[in-house]
Amino acid sequence: MSTDLILIADGNVNRGQRVFQALEAAGHICRVVQHGSAALEVALSEQPTVVIAQADLPLVDAGKLAEIIRANPRTRSARFLFLGRESQGGVPAGGVGDTFLDAKADVDEVIDTVEVLIDRQIRIESLEGRASEDQEFEGSLSDLRPPEILQMLHARRVTGRLILTLSNAEGSSQRGFLMLEGGDVYAAEAGPARAEKAVFRMLEWEAGVFRFEPSEPGGTREIRTPTRSLLAEGLRQLEEWKRLGLQLPSLESPVELRVDRSALPHIVHPLTQDVLVQLETASRVSDVVDQCEHPDYQVLRTLRTLEERGFVSFGRASLAPSDRLGGELFTESQVRRLRGFAQGVEGSSLRPPDAKLLIVAANGAVVSEFAQMMEKVPGTELAPRLERGDVPAGALEPIARLDVDGEFAIELIHVPAAEAFSPLWSFAGHRALGTIFLLDSQMGATDEGLTAATEVFTKQPGARTFHVVLLGEGERLSPDELRENLSLLDEASLFLLPKEESKDPNSLLRSLFSRIVP
Repeated sequence: MSTDLILIADGNVNRGQRVFQALEAAGHICRVVQHGSAALEVALSEQPTVVIAQADLPLVDAGKLAEIIRANPRTRSARFLFLGRESQGGVPAGGVGDTFLDAKADVDEVIDTVEVLIDRQIRIESLEGRASEDQEFEGSLSDLRPPEILQMLHARRVTGRLILTLSNAEGSSQRGFLMLEGGDVYAAEAGPARAEKAVFRMLEWEAGVFRFEPSEPGGTREIRTPTRSLLAEGLRQLEEWKRLGLQLPSLESPVELRVDRSALPHIVHPLTQDVLVQLETASRVSDVVDQCEHPDYQVLRTLRTLEERGFVSFGRASLAPSDRLGGELFTESQVRRLRGFAQGVEGSSLRPPDAKLLIVAANGAVVSEFAQMMEKVPGTELAPRLERGDVPAGALEPIARLDVDGEFAIELIHVPAAEAFSPLWSFAGHRALGTIFLLDSQMGATDEGLTAATEVFTKQPGARTFHVVLLGEGERLSPDELRENLSLLDEASLFLLPKEESKDPNSLLRSLFSRIVP
């Protein structure tokens, strides 16, 4: 039986009791309260390991509750699981170690998430002893993320150097370091990036290793922002980047000014001025990002704004040879991210396991048609049944294998949408790249058959779902038809794929798969 206390703060009495009973049955010690004031009293007196908080918690909202608990030295290590998104209440954009689940999440999903949070906290505590005793320690970034490591070092007020090594494609690596004095970061470097820019860049590293070396402070103090504020701002920018990522320019894209320098405004924000200066010599987005002193996300957002105003234009990103990158579906940067995602499953293995992408459709015929389109993409190998033109017959049956870089691939796995297979849905979605829901032009019928599966897959932690509509010869769908029939979707998740023989699906599939890349 676990000795960690789980505090459940939920104004929804029935849900709170369901979660309470399920966690106790799983061997956890729990307390349940119905409003934020009572949660604060229990947290300060009993020091819970995990707080499960309703987003729109009565009296003291979840965001304020988290802020107060983190400000207290006795409770600052508590991890939060928020039920509901920030738009539903005062939940912050996300602190270190925070997790969000849909308000209607299944209790089994809550239990699994709680146990992950407890496991991660145990790993941090095992390192804290060595940090407080000025001992060297190391570990894998797949176990502990840079924000968690930094928060732990800050809490322990350690002095020394944190070295992060990011695992890239083909076994290559990139190294960065952060210098700390009394738990505060005062200098950082990651490739050409320095200071806060380097810190923000390293916060997103997920595949690789870390090592902390106690040492005396030395060198120039480049960072004066308090580490707690530095982490909060870095995490906020990462959340924004993820939300707007598809709208931002690709790092591999060529970029150039479309207007004469004399036509540019004379008085501009320092960030915009920095970007414009770099555009005088840089030819690619990645060059501008590296050479600017400002954080990567801010530079990309500024470039996007300049494009919207007609000041700059972006060219097509160059792709690596098709025999190595799955028929030009992925850029080099995307391959690195795919490898990092796959390596996160099994540590830092140089050859990652194949990633999985789920295919859910209301009927097998749509799956077969999609497979025939995939067959036109170099690097794709159809499963024997689909190669013969048959429809998939079983649950979790492979549909196709898409080569990524010659060493590992993406497996497309069929998951039946029939509710008889619903016990498999949560299992299948674990550590999947994403889920594609296949529909045909008769969306009203096919979408209705996917409703139950859609609700399950979209509620899973880190869920990434996409709807693909296959259109026959001459078929067209207006925006009004899409909005009327696909109420579950946002526009960013929707792709229309024509089945016309004369059209090469590569460009459309490339757009689809670029969004699937983590």
